[in-house]
Amino acid sequence: MRSSGILASLVFCLVATGCTSSGGFEDLVPRPSLETTSSIPRPAAAIKTEAAAQVAVEEPVDMAAEGPVIAPQPAALVETGHPVPPALAAVVAPRPKPPAVKAVRRGVVHEHRFRDAKPINFGKRSPKHLPVHGVDVSRWQGDIDWHKLRSQGANFAYIKATDGGDHLDPMFHKNWREAKEAGLRRGAYHFFYWCRVASQQADWFIRNVPKDPDALPPVIDVEWNHESSCKRRPSRSAVLEKMQVFMDKLERHYGKRPIIYTPPDFYRDNLQGAFKDYPFWLRSVAAHPSKVYPGRDWVFWQYSGSGLSHGVKGRIDLNVFNGSEEDWWRWLAGTTAVASAD
Repeated sequence: MRSSGILASLVFCLVATGCTSSGGFEDLVPRPSLETTSSIPRPAAAIKTEAAAQVAVEEPVDMAAEGPVIAPQPAALVETGHPVPPALAAVVAPRPKPPAVKAVRRGVVHEHRFRDAKPINFGKRSPKHLPVHGVDVSRWQGDIDWHKLRSQGANFAYIKATDGGDHLDPMFHKNWREAKEAGLRRGAYHFFYWCRVASQQADWFIRNVPKDPDALPPVIDVEWNHESSCKRRPSRSAVLEKMQVFMDKLERHYGKRPIIYTPPDFYRDNLQGAFKDYPFWLRSVAAHPSKVYPGRDWVFWQYSGSGLSHGVKGRIDLNVFNGSEEDWWRWLAGTTAVASAD
């Protein structure tokens, strides 16, 4: 009865309304994701079982545009839920080698002087006990006085570059240029859109973000956006698959392992236990990350979304690096070409 009802719905949809790929057809007919990942494909039986269990979560993909399949290390396959068959383990290609650690021309780490409109008592593990603070910005901060912001303790900045496959933050290039001129270490981030093919989003980011050897590693911002027109929430396996496609493409282009930014709810739904060989930037504005993300190592901690600082009108996100000043220079030496001097 149910299958005949679905067939009737399909016929009516195709004949009477002219369904598109984003309309009722893909919602009615389960099919596997067409994303090309760097993982070895799953057996056909597993794909059929998964397709029967849920509706499709990906839009049609031009397989030629996705490029060749590149096999990653076995660890990455485990992370995305694709086990490595013993017979194929010997042919798994290694990931790109990380940049060689170079001598760092050290600058000055400015002590943070930020205020907070909604201060939180983090106790003995307060971010104020860590020396290297920074910010993340987008168009919503307007025109920024980067030199003044630097003097207030912004030693690094992550700058919104793109989201989806066709949106460029209108302030990106200005912020990118002026942050460097002011002596900040800066990187770019991409807001991931769950209704767009991952490889297209990676291409869009690469098209708009310069390949600067002294930039911080690129960031993929993954979260559920309640204000977005895209209401799709893919399954955990699809989320990990799409992220892997995006991050692999960025790593091949920039030669740097991308950083994953995420808030608590998205992490809980999708990322616990996943991507253990990737650096994380965690949002935790009410408690230390160790309480919100137990067992997860992190590089950056976003500890406030209500920061106040000279150089910026309104509120700004505040972040801190996980380590000492010496750790900071060592981390920069391993991820960038040189460190800028003041």
